[in-house]
Formats: sequence, C-alpha cells, structure tokens
Amino acid sequence: MTRPRIRHLAALAVALWTSGCALIAAADPNALWNIVDHQCVPAARASGGAGFCTAVNLPGHYAILKDINGNTQYLLIPTDRVTGIESPSVLAADAPDYWADAWAARQYVGSRIGLTFPPDQLGLEINSQFRRTQNQLHIHMDCMQDDIIKDLARFRTVEPGQWHWTKLDGSAYRVMRVLSLTGDNDPFRIVARDRQGSDVMAQQTILVTGAGPKDSDGWLVVNSGLELDDGSGTAEGMLDHACRIGMHQ
Repeated sequence: MTRPRIRHLAALAVALWTSGCALIAAADPNALWNIVDHQCVPAARASGGAGFCTAVNLPGHYAILKDINGNTQYLLIPTDRVTGIESPSVLAADAPDYWADAWAARQYVGSRIGLTFPPDQLGLEINSQFRRTQNQLHIHMDCMQDDIIKDLARFRTVEPGQWHWTKLDGSAYRVMRVLSLTGDNDPFRIVARDRQGSDVMAQQTILVTGAGPKDSDGWLVVNSGLELDDGSGTAEGMLDHACRIGMHQ
C-alpha cells in the first residue's frame, strides 16, 4: 500500500472517530487500529508525540485514546495487531501487561473533570467478540456506576484468588479479588484458566475495579460469558460514561 493511501485511510479513520462510535463501527470495524497504527504510532516514532492519541507508549506496546463517547472515557489500545479478548497472544508469557498499564493510566479519567477518584470508583472493561464493534483489542477506562460500587463492596476483604458468584446489572457474574494485575494475576490469564480456547474466550467479558477505596485493598476481577445461563458478553453497563459519581464530589 502506498504512503498516500495509508495517509488517506488514517485521515478517514480519524474523521469517522470524531463523528461518533456508531458511524465508525458501521463504516469500518478496523478504524481504531487505523487510528493507532497509521496516525498515533508514526507520530510517536517521528517526534515523540502522540498524534490523535492522548499518549503512546512504544516500549509498552500501547496507546491511550480519548473515546468520543462520554467526557471521561478513554481506551487503551495495543500498538500491535491484537483482535480482542479471544486472541491467544494476550496469554503469551511475554504479553504486555495491558490491564496494569490501563490501571496506571487511570488518571486521565479524573483529569477530565479535575478529580482524583478512589480505586473502587474507577473501572476497566473489555467486551466479548460478540458485543464489540471494533476488531482491535481495546480496554474501556471510565467511572463506575454507583450502584455497582455498592454491590461489589462486599467483596472488598474476601480471600484473594477465589471466585464468588453474584448477580450484577441483571446478569450472572463471578468476582475474584487479586493483589496484582500482572503475571498469574493478569485478568486474561485468570479467566482463561477455566475458560480455555479462543472460542470460549471470545464469549467472555471482563471488568476490573478497585476492591475498595484504598490501593491496599487490591482489585476485583469481574467476569461473565455468553455460555452461561443469564451470562453476559459485556460489562460496559457497569461503567458510567456520564461519570455521575464525579458530579457529587
């Protein structure tokens, strides 16, 4: 593909993105990848800037992009081609720590409205293959719904490393408290232990939030899947893209 053609596709992707998520999804399910690969990464390599993205971390293999939906929502997007949660590469021994990197970048959410949120008021989420619009892995970063914060509060001090079943937002989910988001505690690896294979992982959704209001409380990994009775392939409804919780602080 010629460079003018690449530049044209990147410009089109950016134009579609700024026009709204529904349009971008209908027009091109690879638009997020086009923005990162054709616009943000070249800018980072050429000048150390981020282009249309908020930040690009080339050694970390990810970019941070402000989502058009909501004032406070950001996306972490790999700078490598990774289609989504079903990709075997997210389970590789040398896979980037996407969840830990997204958590480390959570300050972007609060910076939009000049606030610093406690850990349990912020969430990271990935949709299943069947509940997403883009074929490039992206982790949503935003405020949590207040009622979900309250529902999850009972798991703040549970023993780490064990699943607990519950109903959240009308669907069946399991919740595990962890003390890190890397290594064996990487949420992708945790879910894949008993949801093995790309076909099964493709049905999963994962949400990560602080287990409590302090960093020392750890994190909660929240998982559901379309293979379950009353299961879900998306936990995005637990995030509040209007960030109403920020209005009360």
